[in-house]
Parts: sequence; structure tokens; C-alpha cells
Amino acid sequence: MSGDEPLLRVEGLEKYYESETDFIDRLFGRRKEVKAVDGVSFEIREGETLGLVGESGCGKSSIGRSILRLREPTAGSVYFKGRDVTALSDGELRDLRKEMQIIFQNPRSSLNPRLTVNDIIGEALDIHGLEDDTTRDARIKELLERVGLNASHANRYPHEFSGGQLQRIGIARALAVDPDFIVCDEPVSALDVSVQAQILNLLEDLQEELGIAYLFIAHDLSVVEHISDQIAVMYLGTIAEIGTPEELFEPPQHPYTEALLSAIPEPDPLWEGDRVLLEGSVPSPIDPPSGCTFHTRCPRVIPPADYDFEQEEWHAVMSLRHRAREGDIALAALDDEDSLPATIREEFDIPSPLSDPAAENAVGEAIEAIAAERFADAAELLNETFETPCTTDEPALRRTDAGRIACHLFDPDYAGEPGDAEEAGGGGEAGDSGAGSTADDEAVAGSAASGGD
Repeated sequence: MSGDEPLLRVEGLEKYYESETDFIDRLFGRRKEVKAVDGVSFEIREGETLGLVGESGCGKSSIGRSILRLREPTAGSVYFKGRDVTALSDGELRDLRKEMQIIFQNPRSSLNPRLTVNDIIGEALDIHGLEDDTTRDARIKELLERVGLNASHANRYPHEFSGGQLQRIGIARALAVDPDFIVCDEPVSALDVSVQAQILNLLEDLQEELGIAYLFIAHDLSVVEHISDQIAVMYLGTIAEIGTPEELFEPPQHPYTEALLSAIPEPDPLWEGDRVLLEGSVPSPIDPPSGCTFHTRCPRVIPPADYDFEQEEWHAVMSLRHRAREGDIALAALDDEDSLPATIREEFDIPSPLSDPAAENAVGEAIEAIAAERFADAAELLNETFETPCTTDEPALRRTDAGRIACHLFDPDYAGEPGDAEEAGGGGEAGDSGAGSTADDEAVAGSAASGGD
């Protein structure tokens, strides 16, 4: 591996899962796919940590396991020390396990309850032939002491340990084969806060001592802030923003990152900061929204140029548009039929009339269609009338003064923002899918894998 080559380079990674279909879909041969990871690119250098954060179900764990080929990627490439992991044979992949490991989220389910700690850690040594009978036990005891446990614990079973101790055993198992890269799949989320700090400190000490790179997966930005060299924020299978902790936190730029940061609990009981509350829920990865996948919940969607909207009015119209598309408006619970249009306006905080007469005509017509339960007609009318790049064009990761951001608010073609508009794509070329990094960027991340897997 050359000096300027990243330890790990991920290019256009996709992982789709076949969804369970109903009888009609099976009858006509229709398949539905869950787009867990949808074209993700990033780089990781030796001894660095990339924190990967986002809501549950956004594809974080699928990325980590696809990198290690614990789950086969649907498309894309993963280069580790210049070798394409996705093209390796089973034998070559087995040899690579010595260099790429994983620490799982729940140690109680990832450690075999029928094996002693000696056998759990020693299994990886046996599979890869790293120690003989005379040195095996000494190596296991050394690993236990390195992660803060007693050598005498080697003959105990998993049920005899606390959650924090079990996670230390999982770390020792990953270290057994001297890996260069570890995927840490939410390694502290199941632990008490005080124990979380101890495990994080242990991982940092091991990185400093051994030069290991981490891909640290978590859903808590406050956790990854202290351990990561860079942080990638994921939403619905793509990367929304990637940068150093300073770039992401001071202040947050992407609307989704801003919402995540505002949700971090503050220790000050007198704190009166603003919470950014996102409307609705994460869309289904089976049928993700067009354009920017975050636009259905974003509080800063770019208004169409043809209409003079106040931001609050535009946000209310977008909310109506999304709910009409999903058919998620319970008319029976609103009011009687004669006053439905007015009640719908009140439900969505849509002024009567809107400040723009042309917009008022279109919205009024859409509300009449909704009152008549013609949701598809209303959604189509609102889609065609109020076209915005947020709903039509997928944003690419662009380098800005605050990291790399996939948001049209930072695209001068749409928002007219000043600054460098260079697109950041995996491996140094312009990216075409929501996540990437240029070759001259210091992209970072590390991963951990389970010993013997």
C-alpha cells in the first residue's frame, strides 16, 4: 500500500434486501427491495476513526457488515490496502479476517454462552494458526489484561460477567488476530453511561498503542464527537454530511445534522435552547422519496422560484403535499363534509389566502381534491405546481467551508451560496450518489470485526 493510499476506500456501496411480498406480488413476480445502503463512498486512513451516525434503520450497520462481507454487497467496491474485498475468494477473504475485525453491539448475543472466555478468544487464534499449544494460553491472558480484565477470567463463562466486561471480552476477541481495521458496531449503546466512557477510553488507548483504524457506528453524536477524526451523518441509506467534529458541531450546517444535534440532552436544567423537531417519520427505504430523501421532513426546503412564499407558508404546503402523497389524512376525524376545506387548512396551518394568488389557486384546488378523498390527484397537482430541486434532483456531496454536505442549500446552482462548489466523490472523482470524498481529503474511518467470523 502506497503512502498516500487510504487503508480503506468504499466506492458506491449498495446493499439492498429483498422485502417480503404479499400474495399478489408473488403471483405476478413483482419484487420489492429495501434500499438499506444506496451508493455510499468514503475513505479511511491508518490509525484514524470515522464516526458513522444516524437514526435507527438508516443503514449504518449494513455498511459495516458489507465492508467485511459478513453480508454480500449488492453493488459497489470496497478496497482494503488496495485490494478489492468484493472480488476476493472465500479463501482469500478468510485470510483477510486477520486484518479486518468487528465488535458487535450486544456482547451477550455475539459471545457463545457454551464456551469459556479462553475458547472464545482462542477460537480466532486456532482458525488462523497464530499460536501453538505452548503460547496460546499466554496470549489469551495477555489480551485479557490489555482490555482491563484479570487473566483468571479466562476459565469463566459469559453469563458470569457484566455487560461492560462482556464487551471487553468482545474487544479482546477482535484484537486476537492483530487487525489493522475494526468495525465498532454501536459497541457502547447497550451499556450504562459510566461504562460507556470506560469502553471509549479503552478503544482510544488501543488505537494510540496499536495504530488501529475504526469505523465507529453509533446513533449518538455526543458519543462519536470525542472518538472520531471525522463524522459521517447518514439518512435513509445515504450520507448527508461528512466532516471533522469541529465542522459538524460549530455550527451544524445540514438541516438533518442540526436536528440531530438539537436532540442531544443538555446537563443544564435551565437550558433554553431551541429544539429542531422534524415532522413525520423516516420514509420507507422500499420506496424512498425522489430528489433529496430528506425533503419530506426538512424544515428548509427551497421554495419554487415562480412563487412568492413566506417560509412558514411554504413549509405548510410541503407538509400537505407529503401527507397527500401518502394518503395520510384522516378526513373523518376532522369535521363534517361542508367545512372540510377550512378544517384541512387549519390542520396544516395554511393561511387563507396565501400571500401568492397563483399559489393560493393551486393549493385551494388540491384541498378540494383531498376533501373529496382524491389524494392522488391532489398530490399530483401539488407536485407539478410546486416543483423544487429538493424533490427532483438528488444532491451530491459538495465540499464547503464546513466539510462536505449533500444539500441543495449549499449548491450555487440552486441556492446561490458562495464558496467552493466542487463535488466530492469516492476515490477523488465527482460522486453521483449522496456520499463520497476526494482523494486529497483526509477521509477517515475504521471498522471492527468479530474474531472467527
